[in-house]
Amino acid sequence: MKDMKKNRAFFLTAVATGTMLNPLNSSMISLALHSIQKDFHLSFTTVSWLISSFYLASAVAQPVTGKIGDLLGRKKTFFAGLILVAISAIGAPLSSTFLMLIVMRLFQSIGSSAIYPSGIALIRDNIQERQASALAVLSIFASAMTALGPTLGGFLIVWGDWPAIFRVNFPFILISFLLGLFLFPKDTKKTNSSFKQLLLQLDVPGIALFGSGMVLLLWFLLSFKTQIHIGAGIAGITLLSLFVWHELKVKVPFIDIRLFRAHPKLSWVYLQFIVLNIFFYCLFFGLPSYFQDGMHLNVRTSGLLMLFMSAVSIFISPLTGKWIDKSGSKTPVIVGAILSLAGAVLLTLFFVDAPYWQMGLILSLLGISYGIGNVVLQAAMLEASPRSIIGTTSGLFQTCRYLGSILSSIVLGLVFGKEISGWHMEVLGMVLISVASISVLMSLRFAKTGPAKKPRLLH
Repeated sequence: MKDMKKNRAFFLTAVATGTMLNPLNSSMISLALHSIQKDFHLSFTTVSWLISSFYLASAVAQPVTGKIGDLLGRKKTFFAGLILVAISAIGAPLSSTFLMLIVMRLFQSIGSSAIYPSGIALIRDNIQERQASALAVLSIFASAMTALGPTLGGFLIVWGDWPAIFRVNFPFILISFLLGLFLFPKDTKKTNSSFKQLLLQLDVPGIALFGSGMVLLLWFLLSFKTQIHIGAGIAGITLLSLFVWHELKVKVPFIDIRLFRAHPKLSWVYLQFIVLNIFFYCLFFGLPSYFQDGMHLNVRTSGLLMLFMSAVSIFISPLTGKWIDKSGSKTPVIVGAILSLAGAVLLTLFFVDAPYWQMGLILSLLGISYGIGNVVLQAAMLEASPRSIIGTTSGLFQTCRYLGSILSSIVLGLVFGKEISGWHMEVLGMVLISVASISVLMSLRFAKTGPAKKPRLLH
């Protein structure tokens, strides 16, 4: 029994140290932009594409690489992702042009995106008990890296300038690769298909329509920060409409659109996850700006205040996993949504001009909500997904995260504009009350899509 527990811990460590690379690299880059801008003599608008391109590539690559993992094998796809991140960690510091750095950043994004859906599928296939608790481990790693990424990036830049934020990936890659090499079971050989048959199974036209449509749609949403590109939005919606039409007709679709009708609970999970990320990324991006520009606090104090939310969410995640393992996902989904509404109300009424301890209590309540919501929706997604396409559905789940984060940046741009004050923070609070109210209604609707039950154990 001790050996089984030990193997479980190492197995989860192998998966988690790989899946954390995406949130780590998405958040760590923020403090490096100034140095990169100076070294390559660029405008801020140009250098900010290091962030935008990462989001765009990740949103598309997550479900695509998930589909590849479903067909070719999860272990192969996981290791391929690690290798791509390793290439970027070597190539980025050696980049002599900004174009080469962008290419390395895309390798990093696609590689780290391939790891998450494959990692979720490996857990689904190999962790037979307490799956929600296993997912909580991934949530803890991801939440910690999202919260601590900018702080870690700051220390690394002081130590080794911006190339250090790429080189720091090596220890995590090495740990994940070595543990996975010994602990991940071999991929089962599913088919002896020819290369042509494999391409048909991958549905290359469907992937092309989905990828180009998503890139254009997300580019349109990102353009709200500067000059709105209406043409990109129209083209994106058109291509995604063609994608739906194509998927309904093709024999082996990239994403079976009928899946969402057959599994309504999965559809509600995706929608709720978008709403959850709109809510919390408004806080992740908005609060540091308010602390520094509205309250004129230094980076250190702002970071310490943000830790109230991130640290509590990390603490509550494993407890949520155990709760879901015992009682299922129905009640935690509702509780998480209600707590987010309560936190938004307190943020609106009592946050501005409050003493630090009171701010900390409100942020802690929001941290509890995020910890519950993040874990329970991952567990609900896993529960509602057909086993054969768990890589694809996990990838779409992450695409919803990026869509929510991009929509949150639009909200912040509209609310904060060129000035950030206490009044603007109260306006943001009212917006968050509206978003949280939608989340509560959706959680109640989610609870009615099927009977509350414990997550399925695999045999």
